Amino acid sequence: MTSKNTEPTDTSALTHFDAQGQAHMVDVGAKIPTHRIAVATGRIQMRPETFALVESGTAKKGDVLGIARIAGVMAAKKTSDLIPLCHPLALTRVAIEFESASAHVPGTTGVFCSATVETFGQTGVEIEALTAVQIALLTIYDMCKAVDRGMSIQDVRVTQKHGGKSGSFSQ
Repeated sequence: MTSKNTEPTDTSALTHFDAQGQAHMVDVGAKIPTHRIAVATGRIQMRPETFALVESGTAKKGDVLGIARIAGVMAAKKTSDLIPLCHPLALTRVAIEFESASAHVPGTTGVFCSATVETFGQTGVEIEALTAVQIALLTIYDMCKAVDRGMSIQDVRVTQKHGGKSGSFSQ
């Protein structure tokens, strides 16, 4: 079954579409494996009282950041199960780091998350890094929602990418 779209679309720059505009998984078989690294970051904003619970480790559900770190690692490993056209990858490293959001955005209260993902392969790990950050931050939300339903996840993005034909990217 195909979907009909009456709007013209330019899919020439999008690698997940074939010449007929159909979605497909990109063939990376002919690409030369290289060392690939991606870093994604984001933050969850919360009330100061909530941040104090997280920082002190006294949240009712336990070690919020420890559990969020494990969730981020697991998410990076399961990315191809969540994103339909994403290749399953043999990751060589996933590192999740947390710090006070105020170190990156003065005047804010919350947790800043950075995920570094590495592999030696034929395709990059940007989606794995983004997934790791999102799930780590969602885990923080889940563990703290009983005391602060107004938390918000913000500014999730790839900040670095290295390896592959397109080279390096940094912002």
